[in-house]
Formats: sequence, C-alpha cells, structure tokens
Amino acid sequence: MTAAAVAPPSAASQLPPSRAVAYERVLHRTVCRELRTLAELATWAPGDDADHTAALGRHAGLLVRVLLQHHRTERDLLWPALLRSVPAADAAAVRARVTRWADRCAGLDNDLRDLCTAARQWAVAQSAPARDRFALACLDLADALDAQTAEEERELLPLLAEHLPAEEWTAVTRAARCDLSARERLLVLGLVLEDASPGDRARLLSGLPRRTRLAWRLFGRDRYRAAVVRLRGAPPAH
Repeated sequence: MTAAAVAPPSAASQLPPSRAVAYERVLHRTVCRELRTLAELATWAPGDDADHTAALGRHAGLLVRVLLQHHRTERDLLWPALLRSVPAADAAAVRARVTRWADRCAGLDNDLRDLCTAARQWAVAQSAPARDRFALACLDLADALDAQTAEEERELLPLLAEHLPAEEWTAVTRAARCDLSARERLLVLGLVLEDASPGDRARLLSGLPRRTRLAWRLFGRDRYRAAVVRLRGAPPAH
C-alpha cells in the first residue's frame, strides 16, 4: 500500500465493525451531546440555585475528566499502537495525521479546563451572568469538539478499522489508566450506551469485563436512569 492509499472512505458508515472505532465514535457523540444538554439545562436554571448549579458543575467536571483521560489514552497508547500496525510505507503519512490531531487536541484540552473554571465561577458567583458564561462555554466547547472529532473520524478512524489488530486494542484498554470511581464508570457507560446504535452497543458491551456487564444489568441501568432524571428532569431517551 502506498501513502496515497491511506485516504479514508467518505463516510463513517463505511467503516467495518471494530471495537476501537465503535468506542471512539460513540464517546465523541456522547460528550458533544452532553455538553449541549448542559448548556440547555443551564439556560433554564436560576442563576442562584446552588443545588442545580452544583449538579451541572459536577456533570461538566465528569465530562472534562473523561475527555482528558480519553485524549491521554489516544496520545500515549492508541496512536502509537496504530503507528506500529500500519505498513512501513504509510507510517510517515499516518504520523503526520497524528501530529495534526495532537496540535488540535492541545487547544481543546485547554478549553476543557476553561469549562471547569466557568463552572467554579458560577458556583461562587451564583448569578445569571456567570450561568450564561458557563452555558456559552459548553456550547463553544461542543462546537470545537465537533470540528476536531470530525477530522479525527475522517482521517484516523478508518486507519484503526483497517490496521489495528483486535489484540492491540485489547492491550490499549488494559493499559489505559482510569481515575473514575466505580459509580462514575457506570454512569459514563450509561451515557455512552444511551443512543448508541445496536451494533456499536453490542460491540462495546462485549468488550467490557464480565463483572462490569453484570453490574450494569443488576443495578447500573437503574442508577443511571435515576441520575439522569435528577440532572435533566426526564429519563434517558432509551
């Protein structure tokens, strides 16, 4: 294969089944969806409602932590595994794409930290202007994330689907560090599964440890539903 042949297909729907691709794609959609939901919820919230302010701020902080960890895993584990897996003739072209991704992600990570700052400022000020700044930060971050992930899904995910062996993805997931509590992990799982396609849902669940799947079935789904109702005032879409 030549470097020119690394060009990705025109649509994400053309990607073959892959746990790595399913995870990447669904996580991107989930975080963008939740950021826009947070902006909408904040817009309707009284600026001085301390309890609601704290709940929205905690959810924003969780999303920030998830995405920062996700980017760290990509940077330290996933893209190096991809570079080891592509044919030598294509390595330079793929490395250039990974470098562009890293440059964009550096700015995005700063925006993520700025969102946490906006949430803290709202919690302290308890005012409508601080609330509105938080909502705008959520929307701006969602727009930036949409643009960054669209490029990533166009340029890098097809390469994962084509070149990354399943055992390499398994090694990445085992080596990845996760700072979330067990409760937070089940909440994030619920967010990710909420509007995943049946195929992506099956691939994601099949890649989880058996104990995690069991915890999700026994109590994770009910806890997730309750958490969503408290946050949004309505149950999950699915």
